[in-house]
Amino acid sequence: MNAEDDAEELIAQGAAAPVDGWGFGWLAGRATEERPPWGYARLVADRMARADAALDVDTGGGEVLAEVPRPPRLLAATEGWPPNVEVARRNLRRVGATVVAVAQEGPLPFRDASFDLVVSRHPVRTDWAQTARVLRPGGTFLSQQIGAGTMRELSEAILGPLPPPTHRHPEHAIAAAEAAGLRVVDLRRATLRAVFHDIGAVVWFLRKVVWTVPDFTVDRYREQLRVLHHRIAGEGTFVTHAQRFLIEAIRP
Repeated sequence: MNAEDDAEELIAQGAAAPVDGWGFGWLAGRATEERPPWGYARLVADRMARADAALDVDTGGGEVLAEVPRPPRLLAATEGWPPNVEVARRNLRRVGATVVAVAQEGPLPFRDASFDLVVSRHPVRTDWAQTARVLRPGGTFLSQQIGAGTMRELSEAILGPLPPPTHRHPEHAIAAAEAAGLRVVDLRRATLRAVFHDIGAVVWFLRKVVWTVPDFTVDRYREQLRVLHHRIAGEGTFVTHAQRFLIEAIRP
C-alpha cells in the first residue's frame, strides 16, 4: 500500500467509527492524552458520597457518573446531544440516575434550590445563572472545563494560523460565577500533552470534539488531512496540547 492509499484507509477508519457517548476507548493505541493532576473522577466520587441530591450537567454518555461508588439519594443528569441520551440512560442505571434530555441553550428543567451538588465535565457552555438557581444555599458546583486555546496546534494544522483565543479563559469563568452570586473557592489549571499516532485518530477526534475545528468534515478538509498524514509518517507522531481548568464554587 502506498502513502496515499494508506492515508485514505486511515481516514476512512476514523470517519466510520462511532463517536456516541463521551468515552475515548477507540483511540487506544492510536492517541494518548495526559490526565489533569487533580483527578476529576475522584473528586466527583468524594463529593457525591457526601451529597443528598446531585446533578451532572452535560453528562455525555454518563461515563464519569457511572463510576461513582456511593451515589446520593437523588441523582439526575442532563444531556443535550440526542445520540448520547440513551447511552447515558444505559450507563447510569447502576447508580440510579435519571437522565433528562435538554435543549443545548435551554434552562435547566429543575426547581430552584433542588441540589446541594452540581458537577459538569467539559460542559458545552456553563449557564452560571441557571447553575446558581438550582443550587441550594451552601451547595457546590464542581467542573472540569476546556481551557482557552486547547488543542491549538491541531486546530492550526487543519485551519492555518488562528488569532489569540477569546473564549474559555478561567478568568472569564470566575467573573461569570461571581456575577451569578457564586463564590469561587478553587481554581486549578493544566496544560496536557496529547499525541496522535495516525491520521485516523485525528479524524475521529475532530468528529467527536467538534469545537477543535467547528465545521470539520473529511471532504472539506481532505487535503489538510493528507498533509498532516505525511507529517505524522515523517515525524512518527503529531503532538498538541490540551488546556483544562478545574473550578469549584459555592452558593453562599
